Amino acid sequence: MNTIFKTLAAASLAAGVTTTALAQDAAPEEINFGIISTESQSNLKPKWAPFLAAMEEKTGLEVKPFFATDYAGVIEGMRFGKVHLAWFGNKSAMEAVDRANGEIFAQTVDVTGNPGYWSLILAPKDSPLESVDDLLKCDQSIDFGLGDPNSTSGYLVPMTFVFAANGVDPKECFKNVTNANHETNAMAVANGHVDAAANNTESLALIEANNPDAFGKIKVIWKSPLIPADPIVWHKELPQETKDKIKTFFLTYGTDQSDGDVAKEKDVLAELQWAPFKESSDDQLLPVRVMELSKEIAQIKADTTMAEDAKKAAIDKLEAEKAGYEKKIKTAEQS
Repeated sequence: MNTIFKTLAAASLAAGVTTTALAQDAAPEEINFGIISTESQSNLKPKWAPFLAAMEEKTGLEVKPFFATDYAGVIEGMRFGKVHLAWFGNKSAMEAVDRANGEIFAQTVDVTGNPGYWSLILAPKDSPLESVDDLLKCDQSIDFGLGDPNSTSGYLVPMTFVFAANGVDPKECFKNVTNANHETNAMAVANGHVDAAANNTESLALIEANNPDAFGKIKVIWKSPLIPADPIVWHKELPQETKDKIKTFFLTYGTDQSDGDVAKEKDVLAELQWAPFKESSDDQLLPVRVMELSKEIAQIKADTTMAEDAKKAAIDKLEAEKAGYEKKIKTAEQS
């Protein structure tokens, strides 16, 4: 079986060498598809199996799912040539684009027609916590659940809009801070194992459908601004022939251009909470890059240990970078 990447020797990897080379002799016969750990692997596998089987049939490629215990595992998998194509959130996609030679080519579309999704903070239904103000009393009495550090809705968005915006470090504010996937955080709230936790509207909808008893024990105390829908990322150096097969599959699956059973394909996508995909590019990350920089700027402003001149220099640099991304966003909106 041909391989996509010429991986380096194990000793080289252990020494920290991170480059991978593309096999130039032939297009790949096998694709490893990375799936981020928003839920347990046992829940994700049956939802993804029909879609991956359809991809195999339509592209002629052997498609193998790649599950990792955290988002970083999928990012690093792409970096080292073990993952060639992946479903990411925007924050993890940004890491893949910046560090793993990834490139966005498609975007998911919410099955209900929403243009994206929202980050949430959940609390038990009977909790006295009702708002962010209640959450941020910072008397170290609260056990809080954040998401995976590479999660957009579970980590970046609440860190930006809730904590950094209020000059709060969660580790200093709360009694305990844990990191877990969306499903684990929601169930921890429902079962009273944490006092509040980050989540998102997509995950909460799954809890409502699959575990209504748990859903009934949860309330939302904060909702974020809109987050762009999730991207699909491939490794830039995949052969063009392979990219063409993959892109055609994604952009026709469940649409009038499909040569399969469109109704069945839409049902498969609905299990993933999606409608047919749309074309996208790395530009969809621009708002997320602005968000990341906003978080960093707020954290520096709140740093009482940093010298004022060093603080100003760091903030000026980040503000300039942020302005550059905001200009790109305006240009994209105008075009």
